[in-house]
Amino acid sequence: MRARSPIVPLLTLVLTFPLSLPTFAAAEKKHEAVGKTSVGAAGVDWQVTTSNHEALVLTVQAPNGDIVYEKTFNSGKNPSIRPNDLRNMQDGTYNYELRVVPRVSGHVKQALADARAADDDAAVQRIQRENGLAQSVVQSGAFTILNGSFVPNNLAEATSRDSATASGPRISTDANPPSNEPTDVSTIGSAPRFRIAVNDQVIPDDLIVQGSTCTGFDCVDGESFGFDTLRLKENNLRIHFEDTSASAGYPANDWRIIANDSTSGGANFLAIEDSTAARNPMTIEAGAPANTLYVDSTGNVGIQQSAPLLDLHITATDTPAARLEQTNGGGFTAQTWDIGGNEANFFIRDLTGGSRLPFRIRPGAPTSSIDVAASGNVGIGTASPSRNLDVRGSSPTIDTFAFIGSDPTNGPGMLIGHAGGTSGVGRGGVVINSIADASAVAPNPSVRILIAGSQRFIIDNQGYMGLFGITDPSVPIHVGNGAFLSLAGVWTDASSRTYKENIQDVDASAALDTLAALRPVTYNYKKDPEEQYVGFIAEDVPELVATKERKGMAPMDVVAVLTKVVQEQQKTIDQLNDRLSQLEKNKE
Repeated sequence: MRARSPIVPLLTLVLTFPLSLPTFAAAEKKHEAVGKTSVGAAGVDWQVTTSNHEALVLTVQAPNGDIVYEKTFNSGKNPSIRPNDLRNMQDGTYNYELRVVPRVSGHVKQALADARAADDDAAVQRIQRENGLAQSVVQSGAFTILNGSFVPNNLAEATSRDSATASGPRISTDANPPSNEPTDVSTIGSAPRFRIAVNDQVIPDDLIVQGSTCTGFDCVDGESFGFDTLRLKENNLRIHFEDTSASAGYPANDWRIIANDSTSGGANFLAIEDSTAARNPMTIEAGAPANTLYVDSTGNVGIQQSAPLLDLHITATDTPAARLEQTNGGGFTAQTWDIGGNEANFFIRDLTGGSRLPFRIRPGAPTSSIDVAASGNVGIGTASPSRNLDVRGSSPTIDTFAFIGSDPTNGPGMLIGHAGGTSGVGRGGVVINSIADASAVAPNPSVRILIAGSQRFIIDNQGYMGLFGITDPSVPIHVGNGAFLSLAGVWTDASSRTYKENIQDVDASAALDTLAALRPVTYNYKKDPEEQYVGFIAEDVPELVATKERKGMAPMDVVAVLTKVVQEQQKTIDQLNDRLSQLEKNKE
């Protein structure tokens, strides 16, 4: 058995010796930045002490981690919670956060907005400091629901030592203690029990304990320490580091290690308190899973992970994620983003904007699916983007790519096409350039479509359109087969023998039959009901002037038929004229 410290029997003797003056289990004084918290059977109320705020935002988290209550209380309203406010109320400890929305003037908001738009973080921080917006004002805490009722926060807890001293001296035998003292939950309806006073001991030398030490009202003779060297044992456990430095330039901040709330209905946790500033910068709630935070020997940090492989390693059974939440406490609009990943995707979620997912990457995406070069060029499917946007495929036979960018030769421009050609346009593409390029197919700023390395379409800087190899159109519409639309709006068909084959004369009788079968009609188009037209119905015209799909007609076809009919009629007229002349000669 390990040797027990000689101080333990001494403390036991002092604690059990009946003294005449009792002491009280004093309630812990808590710093509440927003307002005084009061928990009673009816619910929770906060008596607001802060001022000059726009609103207070109250958030309540249930024991299972769900947010079960969120409400904004405008200035002048004291926040409160009632049993019917909590969704699916269950027994357990609830955490709350009460966050102050500061009152920010219009000119400060505008100054912040201008600094944000200019990406001037230094100006943002300066404006926030000057207007008291550099740090949010937040109050957090806990309350407990037991058997469906709120546990009041003004109860006092009895210790095991109280039972040993219950028969000792009391201040009063009244069942109800003075109103300014906390009530002992274990003595309601009976005489209250109070701790007895203990004489202080001052040891003006080093104290060496060659064993274990137990400190607290609930330490007992024969305490079983196991492997514990130092044990604190009572119902309110605190270790206070009080720095008494008084000389200028020496650090003097006070700190405290806190185990659990001291008030009834409070939370179970271990916290480090900045006692000078009256806030807890670090808190660990009871029940947190194993390895909630783990720092290994290399400095890697694991979250629910005891073997972190990178600087920060987050592990979860479902969608490990991080939340980036900007509150409106700094003068800006509140905004929350989530970054997470699972078997379906890696994503960025705009939680404030309705939980939309504006950015997603699916598992299995190839390397350099999106690649931003040091130059600022963005590659899609390429690690070496040569323009502002360079899009490429993965196969040399089906590659597609797009260049969008600026260079000294072409100026701002875009090229979309199929890879494989030495000129960069390969089998097809779209090129947009804004200045003349001596090496380009078109000699002026243009939009061009190339197929198989050859230009098929162009719109130049005058708005002229070139088709089928016309690289420099001289009229509004210029077709490579010779057809064009003039500036006057006159359409000229391509009629050169160069573009035609299988040339045969139109049969006269067929032309006459076709003309006879044509049925002119009046009509209007369904999309243009106000305008009246005269023409033919493509499905009804004779075969000679019908197009293959019978949805349209070529005007020149009808002109050709009319020409043939007129020619035949002219032959007939000529023959009749010859006969008339012969008859007149015979008559003479």
